[in-house]
Amino acid sequence: MRIFTAAFATETNTFSPICIDRRAFEASLYAPPGMHPETPTLCSAPITVGRRVAAQKGWDLIEGTAAWADPAGLVNRRTYEDLRDEILDQLRAAMPVDAVVLGLHGAMVADGYEDTEGDLLSRVREIVGPDILVCAELDPHSHLTEKRVAAADFFVYFKEFPHTDFVDRAEDLWRIAVDTLEGRVEPAMSVFDCRMIDVFPTSREPMRSFVDKIMAMEKSDADILSISVIHGFMAGDVPEMGTKLLVVTNSKPDKGSAIARALGLELFSKRGTFIMPQIDEKQAVSQAMAATSGPVVIADLWDNPGGGTAGDATVILQELLDRGATDTAIGTIWDPMAVQICMAAGEGAEIPLRFGAKSAPGTGNPIDGLVKIISLVASAEMRFGESFAPFGDAAHIQLDGIDIILNSTRAQSFDPSLFSVMGIDPTLKKILVIKSTNHFYASFSRIASEILYCSAGTPYPNNPARTPYRRARKDIWPMVADPHVEKRKEA
Repeated sequence: MRIFTAAFATETNTFSPICIDRRAFEASLYAPPGMHPETPTLCSAPITVGRRVAAQKGWDLIEGTAAWADPAGLVNRRTYEDLRDEILDQLRAAMPVDAVVLGLHGAMVADGYEDTEGDLLSRVREIVGPDILVCAELDPHSHLTEKRVAAADFFVYFKEFPHTDFVDRAEDLWRIAVDTLEGRVEPAMSVFDCRMIDVFPTSREPMRSFVDKIMAMEKSDADILSISVIHGFMAGDVPEMGTKLLVVTNSKPDKGSAIARALGLELFSKRGTFIMPQIDEKQAVSQAMAATSGPVVIADLWDNPGGGTAGDATVILQELLDRGATDTAIGTIWDPMAVQICMAAGEGAEIPLRFGAKSAPGTGNPIDGLVKIISLVASAEMRFGESFAPFGDAAHIQLDGIDIILNSTRAQSFDPSLFSVMGIDPTLKKILVIKSTNHFYASFSRIASEILYCSAGTPYPNNPARTPYRRARKDIWPMVADPHVEKRKEA
């Protein structure tokens, strides 16, 4: 067997003012053939898992480019087309192949391309023809479109949020691919539109039990090859935005459709109960300062670079400064210019510095003060599960007793190593402020005495009922109270 594999991914917040060009991919991950590291990354695990599978089978694995950019706004048209065509040219050169196994995200939007993954998959299908296996692993915070379903044989999505299972799901992807290539199964995809958009953390109920249920179903029913919940991505203003249920069966599409519908309606029945309880910055700081033990983690959940925001909001930091908080660390505030200034000044210097809140309205005001530069790290990285996430050149500064990390590459706060690599022991701080919606939970919950989810400012369009969508559908919850009832009335 000859298998072609590649990865091309980012998550596009169409409301974000930060556009993505080729430099953004090169700053996060750009690995041409033969250059992908042994360590898997979020959307490139099919490559590293594929190496092991191909070696065990004695198959030829032809690796294409792997490219990932940290989430932001619209992808530059030329950047998308150049990277897409780079991978497609590699596929043409590899022909003939028996399968194409891809790592994608599912929420990329480029200038001129609302459905980039659909565009890529359709072009892959044109190259390989109708009989060659085409499959992909994707992030659930994405858009499942009819064009993608028509172009591929099957998809597997991460089940967990935080996405701690991207390697496990790559294993599932390859297991189904191998069984298909060796003639044991014939994948069929069945999709149910839940007609909703919500946030589904698997670190809490009711989503924890729902995911456990679908995993048990996969094990107990031989007809079921995979079940995925496509959460949807509410910051993507595209026509097919919304939550979907995907069931992949062994040539049982009618059975898959019935299962997808039942699970999808069950999910819909719990709408609005999944997301974490949220408090504002005043309550969050009050609770954290009143705590008798630490560290108390305050998650600035809507200024999350993992959702495409800048990560430069200062609302919580300003509240901490106003309240005279100490024994506190902030990780991070994105400000490449401030980092350059700190790098030029050097460790130990005291300088006047303005930083933060440059990207968009609703992120607070820039912070001005006399800061001390404690440490500087070039090309800093933190852990993320089995992988590493770069956050660029970074500066650890102190202002009025608060430790602050300024970074030059946007990245959400995945792991406490974010602090330790900058010389801060996170376990010794009373308060840690991080920028992440829920990916932080798996690692920070191990050291936190308490976790507070803080909704501060408006850097992210987090209320679909009020978001000024132009392209996204309006016939789903919460824009409509019960679209399934409305649909039955129309019928």
